[in-house]
Amino acid sequence: MNDKHHTAAEPGTDGPDASGPGRDADSVGRPLTVADVLALPVMTAGHPQVVTGVTHLDRPVRWVHITELTDPASFLKGGELVLTTGMPLPEEPAGVRRYVDELADIGAAALVIELVRRYHRPPDALVRACQARGLPLVTLARDVNFLEVTQVVHALILGNQAEVMRRTQRIHEAFTALTLRGAEPEDVVCAAAEMSGHTVVLENLVHQALICEPSGDTVEEALTGWEQRSRATPPVDHATVSGPEGWLVAPVEYQGERWGRVAMLPAPPGPTAPSAFGPEDVTVLERTAMALTIARLIHPAPWERTAHRNVLRDLVEQRHRSPADADARVSALGLPTKDARFIAVLADVPHEDETTKTEAVLAEELKTKGSQALVGRLGPTRLGILLSLRRAQPWRPVVEHLSRAALDLVPGTTVSVGGEVTDLHGVARSYREAVRVAEATEPGRPLPPGRSYHERSDIGLRRLLFALRDDTRIQDYAERQLGRLVDHDARRGTDLLTTLRHYLDAAGNKTVAARSGGLSRETVYQRLRTIERILDCDLESGEQRTEFHVALTALDALRLR
Repeated sequence: MNDKHHTAAEPGTDGPDASGPGRDADSVGRPLTVADVLALPVMTAGHPQVVTGVTHLDRPVRWVHITELTDPASFLKGGELVLTTGMPLPEEPAGVRRYVDELADIGAAALVIELVRRYHRPPDALVRACQARGLPLVTLARDVNFLEVTQVVHALILGNQAEVMRRTQRIHEAFTALTLRGAEPEDVVCAAAEMSGHTVVLENLVHQALICEPSGDTVEEALTGWEQRSRATPPVDHATVSGPEGWLVAPVEYQGERWGRVAMLPAPPGPTAPSAFGPEDVTVLERTAMALTIARLIHPAPWERTAHRNVLRDLVEQRHRSPADADARVSALGLPTKDARFIAVLADVPHEDETTKTEAVLAEELKTKGSQALVGRLGPTRLGILLSLRRAQPWRPVVEHLSRAALDLVPGTTVSVGGEVTDLHGVARSYREAVRVAEATEPGRPLPPGRSYHERSDIGLRRLLFALRDDTRIQDYAERQLGRLVDHDARRGTDLLTTLRHYLDAAGNKTVAARSGGLSRETVYQRLRTIERILDCDLESGEQRTEFHVALTALDALRLR
């Protein structure tokens, strides 16, 4: 014989016994297997040995069948553990082969023969026939009460079925609750991953992974090469296993219109990883697809827009587990990341009700022009755009076109640009730079010459102080430098602050200051002396003029609130 005999594993102390059927918590809910039955005390009492089919002990046992017939297969439906004393086995090898072939053809889980009455070792013809058909053959060296085996195993099977029904009910209740509270697609996918213990991915019709909830692996492992792998997985009409990787997939559709599909990925290899998807996984995926359909009908925002928003926010806040995870997620959305440069752009619209329209138009405009980008809403009136550019591709024409489109759609929109970065990890820095540009751009500021957007090089002293206007140190400085003069003008009805402004703008040239204010030189001299007295300063000092110029610029910024 080629196969070695294997003694069945002894059960653990927590295992079931003949009087109290049950299994450990980890196995409840999955089908009872041949290996599970052989580990029961009622079976180990017979000293079972696996003669053939050691690699098939994971076959599910649907029922136990005791038989002393020469043709037991005619009474079977498949999945039965067949128990026999060996009495009905034919003498001739051809009859033994026919006996085994019929069991294998019907799909019997295993053949268990007691070596007590007729045989004391398994017949060679029986071993060869079982080897040829891959049918597990198990021998019992001692007498076993087959009726007791039947009672114990059937109790386990029925108990398992009841537990499966309870779990299925809990799955339905969980998804019903999600639907009733109007859950977003992200909530639905997250719940599916938690219930199944598998990674779950929602994709659109062009095989872009919109939502990925990993379980047991990383986003990088789940999404690397997503489009190619997804296209190798054929579409299906209902929840079923498909493709070379064995994904469990289901369409997401409504009234014949298909919007995408949801995929449950097999667990990564490991000692505790399930070998296949079970009925509960199918139920979870079916309810996931249904809940996603309802979520699509309830929430008007397209899935792609939501996916772009979430990825942009994660990049800005650096919430990815690793750079590789970020790269895989962005690539799975169709944005090139290899040999690319990135630049963050912000578009701030005047009114909140214009944000969603602007988001959709800019996304479509970029797609029409062939520009690779993520476009998403980052705030009530703020849009974020992440451009992916080829190494030699200039970014200014792309941003200029984008800015013009935004201004044509919503006049008064402010477009701010951060610096270029060479990887996704630097996107947060580019975004922060764009935010600083936006913060330094006061409402109504004229556009720079020759372009319709603002960048870091545009930030001078005036715009820097405007960006810092909420800093109490800036406010305190302006008040300490000029507060007494402003108070004097308010009490006396004078306008000394304007005279000081003209003098500072003229870099201390009194003649130019007089001309700017439409005053005589004598009047300017008199007013400057009054200013020096009020502020207790020397306006001939270049340092003090600089201090007053900064304070006056800060005061202007504070008055733009």
